[in-house]
Amino acid sequence: MIRKSACSVAALLALAGATPAFATNGMNLEGYGAKSMALGGAGMAFDTGNSAVMNNPATLGFMKEGVEEIGLGLRGLHPHIEIENGGISDKSDATSFFMPSISYMRRDGRITWGAAMLAQGGMGTEYGDDSPMFAFGTSMMGTPGVALSGKDIRSEVGVGRIMFPVAYHLTDDTTIGASFDVVIANMDLQMDMDGAHFAQMMGGVGGSVGGSMAGTLQSMMPTMVSDINYTRFDFSNDNPFTGKARGFGTGLKFGITHKFSKQLTFGASYHTQTRLSDLETNQAKLSFDGEGPAFAGGAVSVNGKIKIHNFEWPATIAAGLAFQPNDRWLIVGDVKFIDWSAVMDTFSTTFTADASDPYFGGQTLDVSLDQDWRDQTVWSVGVQYKATEKLALRAGASFANNPVPDQFLNPLFPAITTNHYTCGFGYKVNDATKVGVAFSWAPRVEETNGDQTVISHSQTNWALNLVHEL
Repeated sequence: MIRKSACSVAALLALAGATPAFATNGMNLEGYGAKSMALGGAGMAFDTGNSAVMNNPATLGFMKEGVEEIGLGLRGLHPHIEIENGGISDKSDATSFFMPSISYMRRDGRITWGAAMLAQGGMGTEYGDDSPMFAFGTSMMGTPGVALSGKDIRSEVGVGRIMFPVAYHLTDDTTIGASFDVVIANMDLQMDMDGAHFAQMMGGVGGSVGGSMAGTLQSMMPTMVSDINYTRFDFSNDNPFTGKARGFGTGLKFGITHKFSKQLTFGASYHTQTRLSDLETNQAKLSFDGEGPAFAGGAVSVNGKIKIHNFEWPATIAAGLAFQPNDRWLIVGDVKFIDWSAVMDTFSTTFTADASDPYFGGQTLDVSLDQDWRDQTVWSVGVQYKATEKLALRAGASFANNPVPDQFLNPLFPAITTNHYTCGFGYKVNDATKVGVAFSWAPRVEETNGDQTVISHSQTNWALNLVHEL
């Protein structure tokens, strides 16, 4: 099912920085720009074009003096996710995500500068309203096989950036770079949690539940509420570019390149952890269903505001080498450390009921799900061969550990892919125009979570870039 599609060129350009995406390395893409992606995601020590702003901003200094360029790009990500438990299986219908980008760069003397917008990454699944995996659960009091909501089950998280980079040649061999980024984060979530898991979290297992609304629920037991079958979180829209809950913030990037010789170049970068506001929306809904007089008319739904706290993109440190033995060959390699553990410890939310609600007016429910992600190290290698003056052939691979612990792996957020195998080419149409194409394949990874649900995830992705010299 196509969740992200191109509506018009104007919409693509205006919303490029906010478009939700899908994860390949945790929540990061396997490479930024067709050239970097085709070379296994490496991009620290050689010219990756305008996409340098997401790789190493110092490599923008490889641009020719006096040149200005505009770049357009489109990424296609196609995840294949399957889940199985006790002989019941399903697969995610979110199989196609399309992400545009736009950039402008110019070099004047020792300084290169510009602006760019693109989608950085995220996660997303969709199991629909007829999924057998989410049809039944266990109630708070332990009754098996109770019906859940029967409504759509889906998730979508996207982070985009509007970036303002600058690179400066300290010497003929050494360049430094930096970028100030405006970060936009979006989230949709439609999730049922059965009563058994809700009770576990109220007891501090797998997360936590608190707030005045939790106290009110407990006070209603057992007279008004004798059992809870499920709790449902629902904030979602049909916008192909933005999620219902949104937050804004900033981030910084720093980079350096140094030429040891005509053949060998070193590069490194540091991306700071973002500083984002809470993701929030005033149009969220929290629902409960179960047994007792409170549910005589069916599920109880509460409208209100939800905030997702402390959602951030992690700090990243990367370094790499580029070796060009002659005019035809280029060999590149990077290592990247992503500090997921600092930002993906818990998924923490606060729901505040509308003041007009008869049961919970103005009360809050604090829900936190344990995630406990591990840090991730990504190794990337790539080779480019210039077959002709116009055509460059590329291939590469990247290898990484899975940052998501099995115990807390959620079918709605299965960011478990690890290795990628890539290829592509660059073609010089004329003196002013170049195109780049890349393909990648992430082999199937299978993990079993704490509920004994087996989750598998593979991907086939592509990228297309066009750069035109003005």
